[in-house]
Amino acid sequence: MSEKPIRLVVIVGSVRSGRFGPTVANWFARQARRHGEFDVDVVDLAEVPLPLTLPEPGPAPSPETAQALASLTSRLDTADAFVIVTPEYNHSFPASLKNVIDRHYKQWRAKPVGFVSYGGLSGGLRAVEHLRLVFAELHAVGIRDTVSFHGAGQFDDKGDPTNPEGCTRAADILLDRLVWWARTLDAGRTARPYAV
Repeated sequence: MSEKPIRLVVIVGSVRSGRFGPTVANWFARQARRHGEFDVDVVDLAEVPLPLTLPEPGPAPSPETAQALASLTSRLDTADAFVIVTPEYNHSFPASLKNVIDRHYKQWRAKPVGFVSYGGLSGGLRAVEHLRLVFAELHAVGIRDTVSFHGAGQFDDKGDPTNPEGCTRAADILLDRLVWWARTLDAGRTARPYAV
């Protein structure tokens, strides 16, 4: 008997006009589907209309914010694992990503989070290092292995890497790690609920 697919939510962290994130996220989602263990849901934060201001405890958010948040939260609730696709802005990750992370808490808890980064000489790895600290604070398990792209020139006009061997191998390693951690943490949460 085969195990149920792992529900993987891939989050596109950039919302800038002309961004490259969807190209990277769509390529990674194809790798995850090819892998065979995942049911993939791509969440593009540019399509989630959340204000940058967080409300004080008490007042209800606007109907638009409440609707966007409810839809996003239900998608995150059902995830067994996450992959964050992020650029590097000023040696860190985008505010849009921090906004969504900070609006959620239990959704990340005791679940694995992988990282795919892009941009500049560092390939976005400084953004990933900052994200690791944030997700550790939220009791998520950051996956050590990453996929990193050092610029948009590494993709062709069809959205595929021009030299796919290395990045495909890196994606396979990350996906294998996500399978192990997602199944292990799911069994752990089932046997003993995670309490903070």
